[in-house]
Amino acid sequence: LPTPSNISSWWNFGSLLGVCLMVQIITGLFLAMHYTSDTMTAFSSVTHICRDVNYGWLIRYMHANGASMFFICLFLHVGRGIYYGSYTFMETWNIGVILLFAIMATAFMGYVLPWGQMSFWGATVITNLLSAIPYVGTTL
Repeated sequence: LPTPSNISSWWNFGSLLGVCLMVQIITGLFLAMHYTSDTMTAFSSVTHICRDVNYGWLIRYMHANGASMFFICLFLHVGRGIYYGSYTFMETWNIGVILLFAIMATAFMGYVLPWGQMSFWGATVITNLLSAIPYVGTTL
């Protein structure tokens, strides 16, 4: 993309997204080392990470708050793109929209992984919303 003449600090959010993504990947890898994906033991493995693993609580909360920070930067990045008219570059904008939906799906999976009450009901609500889609939603 061409660099505009009115460049400001609003153009930093793309780079901040990269930093947030790296934090999410690194903390996610550390969390995955102690996580068990069985529905019966998923919640207890998260509890184990917070209580028994050295600095596990810190890594988990960095990961959870990092996701919120990632979405704050993402929404500001999209808002900046709308304000400055970056949507006129259709190929770049369409790739960004596809990435937005992929990130939302990934964040939903991360929300469901601990398999607590909030995760269960969040999964229930989303699957019920998706069941309204004809042909595809009924097979969920």
